[in-house]
Amino acid sequence: MKLTDFKVLTFDVVGTLIDFETGVLNAIRELGGPKAAAASDYEIFEPYLRGRDKFYGRSSFAFRDVYLSIAAETGYDSSEATANAFQLSVLRWPAFADSVEALARLRKNFRLVAMTNADRTAFTAYEHTLGRPFHDAVTCDETGYAKPAPEFFAYNKGRQSAFGFKQSEILHVAQSQHHDIGIARELGYTTCWIQRRAGQEGFGASPVPKAVTTPDYHFTTLKELADAVDAELAAQHVGKAAA
Repeated sequence: MKLTDFKVLTFDVVGTLIDFETGVLNAIRELGGPKAAAASDYEIFEPYLRGRDKFYGRSSFAFRDVYLSIAAETGYDSSEATANAFQLSVLRWPAFADSVEALARLRKNFRLVAMTNADRTAFTAYEHTLGRPFHDAVTCDETGYAKPAPEFFAYNKGRQSAFGFKQSEILHVAQSQHHDIGIARELGYTTCWIQRRAGQEGFGASPVPKAVTTPDYHFTTLKELADAVDAELAAQHVGKAAA
């Protein structure tokens, strides 16, 4: 099946389009004091993962407690002001350098749907950062579940069905093997893995998956996906012109 055969692209947002690892690292190093400023990525990500696992609530308010958990474990500045500043920083996480342009190109040929574990408040900030490319969005507070829960995917499947789209017409695009690629494949979705950490060790600030699932499509950037779509469209145009 060609990329251009799909009608809907569903996207993980945080980690695939929004560079939350850079956001977390920058905020902790800027806010946490001298020890935090000197910490390695690993020294930040490990307590971050444990803190997020303990406080897996809505992102627009849970990250205050995530930070306090990190600070208690590491000795970083644990003041209320610092925790609140970290919470606000979540809404300002940057987009990957290629996200806005690639999404704008993909929007010309597909229905774009966000499927995010962020809540609606945080997603609104990210959508603005990304240039408002989505035709539709599903957030964790609306589904009552967070990925990798199958119920999250079931909610969106029903929602897109109401708009006339079949599961076979959906390509799920994501970075996280744990939250997205593995479970989406189990549920019968065609998947596209954007391996944002290609060339780096480990899984960074994402949970380690039980196993690395082989996707249907595999790129290291969103730009590569958009380029592949454009190449298919160009080939189709040449074929029609030659016919």
